[in-house]
Amino acid sequence: SLVIRGEKDEHAVLCSKDKTYDMKIADTSNMLLFVPGCKTPEELNADPASCNIIHPQIAGFSKNYWELRRCRPKLKKLRKLLMEDPYEGPDSQKDQTSTFSKYTTEDLLNLIQASEEEILHQLQVIDACKIEGYWRILDFDYEMKLLNHVTQLIDSESWPLSKVPLGVCLEELGTLEPREMIEHILLSYGRKYTDDAGEVFFEMREDKICRAIARMLLQNAVKFNLSDFEAVWQQSVPEGMTTRLDQLQGLALVDKNSRPETIFLLKVEDLPEDNQERFNSLFGIQQKWTEVDITPYIQDLCAEKQTVGALLTKYARSSTLNGVKVYNSRRPIS
Repeated sequence: SLVIRGEKDEHAVLCSKDKTYDMKIADTSNMLLFVPGCKTPEELNADPASCNIIHPQIAGFSKNYWELRRCRPKLKKLRKLLMEDPYEGPDSQKDQTSTFSKYTTEDLLNLIQASEEEILHQLQVIDACKIEGYWRILDFDYEMKLLNHVTQLIDSESWPLSKVPLGVCLEELGTLEPREMIEHILLSYGRKYTDDAGEVFFEMREDKICRAIARMLLQNAVKFNLSDFEAVWQQSVPEGMTTRLDQLQGLALVDKNSRPETIFLLKVEDLPEDNQERFNSLFGIQQKWTEVDITPYIQDLCAEKQTVGALLTKYARSSTLNGVKVYNSRRPIS
């Protein structure tokens, strides 16, 4: 089945089970006639002697049709809706008195311009979880609290990061937080697997844990001296983990022009969804970008079979600075 999605102020899109299409009306030079019970020449008797003139009823006509073009699902609104009322834990007074709407899968299908599969995949990407039938995103401080419980338990039990037992985690931490929240944080920051004996374990994802701790350190600082940040960051992650700047793609940006170099929070999900607005925003933050630096911030704009290089050719102008290829805006940024 196909469904048209969009609120009154949005351009309509057509969705199948797993794809989203832009809809544009196109004119045709041939008038299209709608004839109930219409037969094609192949369906009529092939014997010329038995041919009769048929007087069909024309039920309607059209001079145009809908042209469909595969497009990126419009998923930015999904995080925005869920961030109106992030989940702060079972003891939060705010959660009990909140006047914000909560959203079921059905609600999201009515509000988000994307196919069902694309919406469900994105809910996984943003680590949303179902609480009492509603999709929620954890408040970042609460998420860090849960993650801290898990990493401290791993440290105290001296477990390898590749083999964290679900059963023991639920047993030990279930008195501090709801068991489903402990399992959710393990699913968000680890890969679930079952060993030969049928016991469930998690292999913790080092890069994602390091990235979350970096976000926690950077969120209260406008800019952070890069070398100081790297030292504090390495000291803050669980023992046995190694921090690397490439873990922060699409989350933080290093200002190489400042002396000494600094780093600041710049999250790709906070940038506009429209291509031109995204580039305007990025060139407003920094006049010149290398392809390596800008790629994490525009990769999600690539349509099917489109490359980052093609996007840069369309929306930016290239030049060479100290032997390095850089990109700046094609138009003046106010």
